[in-house]
Amino acid sequence: MTAENALINLRCMTHRAPGHDIDDLDRRVIAALQLNGRAPWSAVARWAGGSETTVQRRYKALREQGVLRVVGSLELDRTGEGSSMLVRAQARPGRGLDLADKLAASPDVRFMAVVTGAADLIVDFVARDNDEMMRMLFTDLPGADLITSTEAVAVIRSFTSASMWDTGLLPAEAAADLRPTSPMSWYDRDDWGRAPQALTVLEQEVAAALREDGRTQVSTLARRLGHTESSVARAMDRLISRGILQFRTLVEPALLGYEAEFMVWLSIEPDRLDAAGRRLARHPGTKFLGAATGRFNLVGHMVLPHRSDLFRYTSDVIGSLPGLIASDVTLHLATLKYSWHRMDRTG
Repeated sequence: MTAENALINLRCMTHRAPGHDIDDLDRRVIAALQLNGRAPWSAVARWAGGSETTVQRRYKALREQGVLRVVGSLELDRTGEGSSMLVRAQARPGRGLDLADKLAASPDVRFMAVVTGAADLIVDFVARDNDEMMRMLFTDLPGADLITSTEAVAVIRSFTSASMWDTGLLPAEAAADLRPTSPMSWYDRDDWGRAPQALTVLEQEVAAALREDGRTQVSTLARRLGHTESSVARAMDRLISRGILQFRTLVEPALLGYEAEFMVWLSIEPDRLDAAGRRLARHPGTKFLGAATGRFNLVGHMVLPHRSDLFRYTSDVIGSLPGLIASDVTLHLATLKYSWHRMDRTG
């Protein structure tokens, strides 16, 4: 892709939110699906305030426009399916958009954003093992000739994930109704020390299919995979009940009223890391938060209604964290890839 085409894609991303004609009903449908991507349409309709037919029609239209997508997401640390490495990359002057497109096209990249601040791009690489990670970062790094520097941090524990984020657009009772159970906070899990549990072949196939469309019906999955509906349903239930498979709705935060999307990079005193992580995970703007290696040992993906809110957020939220040594904020200009899916393209 040429730099000109990359710029066109980025402009489409940057201006997509104001350009799409969505209303409050659309937003409530999205908010309900964020709480439970596989919620029955009857439950979505109840909280969205429309008929089942209407909310299904709205969902279909939004998906066809590329505005949202419901996907299944595996927890890597519980399955041995891979590990995450967040990379802050600096691009050669004038080549940042070319680099962004090359990285977003890589099947090894789960998340990619163009940002401002101490980095140009934030990239989430996922690899099965150290050998594969070395290949990605040192041998076959996409656009390596366009990069001037990188800094990588390995995510070693999650405090919360985007699948658990509540948009705040629906009353608190909606989460209790739409989510089958009130999951234990990630930082209170008792299985961190256990070895990852490998997936069966069928579980891998089911997870892969749901990664493309998290609302695919069991009957459709069974036909596509060549298994009985009962075996597919059992495999899905196992993944969900073990907390291995979650569902999230991919959508630009600006469509939901969150103008500021950013990442925080925090250096916390080691003995205060758990306390700081627990506190920040409870903030309503926290979509993802994880402990990491390197000089930034607490990394988060956040949203706020307005960029001006960053002032109070920096002073009152970040500034009050226990054990804070240093902080950095990278503000998103555009997010090209969420949870393996390009967001600057329709379909």
